[in-house]
Amino acid sequence: MKIEISSLEIMAKHGVLAEEKTTPQPFVFDVSVEADCEDAALRDDLSLTVNYSEVCALVTEVATAKSYDLIEALARECALSLLEKFTLATAVTVRVSKPAAPVKANVGNVSVTYSAERNKVYLSLGSSQGDRERTIKSAINKLNALRGVDVLRVSSMVKTAPEGGVAKNEFVNCAAELDCILSPRALLDKIRTIEAHLGRVRDVRWDDRTIDIDIIFFGDKVIAEDGLAVPHPYYSQRKFVTEPLKQLCPEKICPLSHRAVKDM
Repeated sequence: MKIEISSLEIMAKHGVLAEEKTTPQPFVFDVSVEADCEDAALRDDLSLTVNYSEVCALVTEVATAKSYDLIEALARECALSLLEKFTLATAVTVRVSKPAAPVKANVGNVSVTYSAERNKVYLSLGSSQGDRERTIKSAINKLNALRGVDVLRVSSMVKTAPEGGVAKNEFVNCAAELDCILSPRALLDKIRTIEAHLGRVRDVRWDDRTIDIDIIFFGDKVIAEDGLAVPHPYYSQRKFVTEPLKQLCPEKICPLSHRAVKDM
C-alpha cells in the first residue's frame, strides 16, 4: 500500500547564500510511503498504519530543525528519518521543491527527489589475526551503532582453515543479519571505515587480516558496480560463508542462482 502526501508547504531556511540562512522561504514536500497496511485496512485501525499527520509533523520537524545548504541533503534526511520512525514503512520517496530558488533563469520550480528503502542484508565476517572473536564482536557493535543499521541476529562463530594459498592462520567466521535503510554503496563505505578502524590492511589479496566484512545479500538486489558485487560472487563456493548463513536464512533464495541457501 502507498500513502502519499502532496504539496506540504513549510517555511524554512535552506540554501547556500547567506540571505537564505536568515530569511525563511517556502519549500514544498511531496512524500510517498510504501508500507504493509493490509491489517489497518481490514480492521479500520489507525494504529496499524503509517499516520500521515505524524509524517507531516516529522517532515516539518526535520525541515525546521537546522539549515541545509542543499535540498539534496534535506530530502535525504527526511527520507531516512521517516524510515527510522515508521517501522512499517518499506520504502520512502521525498520530493523537495524550492519555488523561490535564486536561479538566474526563468524557471517555475527547482526540485530534488530522494528515495530510500528498507532491506534485509546479510554479511559475512571473518578474522585471522589478533583476538579474532573480540575483533568480530567489535565490528558487529560498530555496525549496530551506525545510523540506518540494526543488527538483528548473528550466527555462531566457526573456525576454518585458510583458503586461497596466501593466508596462513586459522580464521574465525560468522554471519550477521541486518535491517538496513542505507543504500548498498553507503553501507559498503561504512563497512570499509569499520575495517580500517579495526586495523584492516589491503596490501596482499587473500592474506591474513584483522577483519573482513563482505556483503553477501542486499535484499533481492543484483548489483554489478565498480568495487561492489551483490550477491557476493564467491560466497556459494565458501563453506565458511554458507554454513553460518544457513543458521540465519536457510530459506533465502539467491537472486542469481535461484537456489536456497540451505541447498548450498
